[in-house]
Order: sequence, then C-alpha cells, then structure tokens
Amino acid sequence: MATRLPDSAFDDRLAAVRDRLAETEADAACWFGATAIEYLTGFHHIQTERPVVLAVTAERVEITVPRLEVERVEPNPRIDAVHSYFDYPGGAPIETAREMLAGLDADHVTADADGAPGVMGYEGPALSESHTVDSQSWVDRMRWEKTDAEIDLIRESATWANLGHRYLAEYTEPGAHPATVSQRASMDASRAMLDALGDTYAVRVRGDGPVHAGYISGHETALPHGHTPNERLSRGDVLITGASANVDGYHSELERTMFVGEPSDDQRHYFELMLEAQSLAIDALGPGVPIAHVDEVVHDYFAEQGIEELARHHVGHNIGMGGHEPPYIDRGWGEYDYVEDGDEVMRAGHVHTIEPGIYTEEFGYRHSDTVAVTEEGTEMLTHFPRDLASNVIG
Repeated sequence: MATRLPDSAFDDRLAAVRDRLAETEADAACWFGATAIEYLTGFHHIQTERPVVLAVTAERVEITVPRLEVERVEPNPRIDAVHSYFDYPGGAPIETAREMLAGLDADHVTADADGAPGVMGYEGPALSESHTVDSQSWVDRMRWEKTDAEIDLIRESATWANLGHRYLAEYTEPGAHPATVSQRASMDASRAMLDALGDTYAVRVRGDGPVHAGYISGHETALPHGHTPNERLSRGDVLITGASANVDGYHSELERTMFVGEPSDDQRHYFELMLEAQSLAIDALGPGVPIAHVDEVVHDYFAEQGIEELARHHVGHNIGMGGHEPPYIDRGWGEYDYVEDGDEVMRAGHVHTIEPGIYTEEFGYRHSDTVAVTEEGTEMLTHFPRDLASNVIG
C-alpha cells in the first residue's frame, strides 16, 4: 500500500532538471505551471490570478509566491528561499520574481512559459522584458513515464475508485437522482478510505472527499462529455459511470456502461461492440508498440462493423497528476512536432486510459480502464467487472 511519494522522488526529479540545465547556456530554469512546481518540489497550490514562480539553479531552489501561500510553502525542505508579494494586482509578482532571479545571478533563464498564465483575470508582463528567456518543457516530458512509486499511487487510487464504483452501483435504482447517488457513493467510499489509510493519507482535497464516483444518464450519454441531467432514473436508462480517487495528487480512471433494468437488444448490441473494441485495444498495448497502432486497431474494427461514424474520440490518453496527459492514443500520434524519434512507441511507465466509445443518437457506450505498460507487458490497474451481466442494475 502506497499513499505518498518518497522524498527521493523529488531529489531525482530536481537532479534530472539540473542535468538538463547544465546542457544549456541558461543560468536558471523557471516554472510557472502549478503541476510542474508540484512535480519538482511537492508544493501544491491552486493556480489563480496570483502567480507562483519556481527557479532552479545548480545549487539553489527558490520560489516566489503570494503572501497567502508563505506559511504553506516555508516548511518545504526542498526549497531554499521563499520570496513573496502581497497580492495581485496590488502586489508585484513578476517584479518579485525578477528580484529572486537577480539574487541568483540569473539573467538568462529557460522556462516553461514567458510569464504566468492568464487565468482568473491575470494580465502580467512577460519575463522576457527583463531577461533572456528560452523555452523548455522538461517536466511535461518527464511525466510521460511514471516511476514504480508513481504507479503504486495510481494503483492505490484504482483500489478506492473500485470501492466508490461498487457503492455507486449498489445505490442506483429506479427513481433515484444521479446527483444524490453520486454524493452518497463518494462520501461512503471516502469515509472508508480515510478510515483505512488514517494518517498515512496525504490530504490533497479542499472540501470534497478523496473518492469521487458519479455518472451521466439517459440521452446525455450520447455526448462523450455529457452532464448529469436533472432527472430521476427509470428502467431502460443507460448510464456511463466514472470513479477515481486522489492519492497524493495521482489519479486513476474507471468508467463503465451500465443499464437500469434489462437492456434492449439494440443496447446489448452496442455494448458488446464497445466491449470488444476495448478488449482489442487492451490486447494491443505493450512496450515498443507504436501508440498510433492501438487507435488504428479500434478504428479498423469499427469500420469492419460499419459503425465508424459512431466514434467520437480516440482510444485514450496517459493519466497521472493530470486527468489527460500525453502521449495520446491517437492515429495521428507521431505526427506532432513535439514527438521526437523514439517517442512514437509505448514505454514501460506509461499509464493509459483505454476508453473507445460508441455514440448513437439515443445513448452512448463506453468503458474506461487504467492500464500500466510494464517491461514485460501490461498491468490492469482498474478491476470492476467489464461484462454485460455485471453491469445490469435491478
């Protein structure tokens, strides 16, 4: 059971970016993205209009934060100095970051962006107005392959997602409202998770529980990103469920197509087509397999079945700290400029969602499972039953 990344993970990550920095002419590497900052230091924050700037040199790690984050970041053992400004727009975030870089003798930096992202109304100056700024996406690329410690966290996430999903299925019945079933299942699974893990669990949520389980129902399932409708369940409804758990910032994805009451012949037909497509995709995974090939396998199967036009998206994506991460299991993968030689194939450490979907005018049909690519093959991390009989309620 793993619930936290070891300190050595952050040491390894900082060492890796320092190695990359040493290969450049820059004096420091900078990050403005919240996920990258968390990945390198373990300091997690919500990206708002208040910029946070991390600077790494060969010897130092320093950070600029708004005043309200000082007490949260100061205990971090990996950060050597904290610089702060009062707020935005009343403070001077980029000016404070420039002062931080001046103290590091860093006139030339390599950064993930030329200034803070324009979220929640932030409009700030570019860093290049005062510094030479080169572009880098080192952390984004490092996140593609997960370490064993990261996969352990995703595996633990899948365990509790499975419990949340079981509660979801148990509490679902005709006449129930999707929103209240979701709340009940999420709460009960979160309570069980917190009781079981106790102080070993690193709390990473604000108000919500660590487990979330819910679904869309009825005609909303015909939309790949449908919303939970304000209507109670009735027999004949199709559900597309979703469950995950946050374990030290890492997530899994578990989705199932379920039926309230016995499905119709059409519903059975599309369910079986979807299930076969997912099975083909799972079987196609493995180290050294071209990523685009997995999507091509599903595309060819749909074309053979005459339902190619019912597909609305590619087979899946990498998952970890983000819900969607590259590489993407897409027929076009390998054609993008940022895909370098060798990156067009699956590697040990990739953790993918496998979720080919079929969407008719009436309903949608999609399972999603989280699968890790290993040196030997693959490991299924989510484990709620996939067959039709197990996904019929009542």
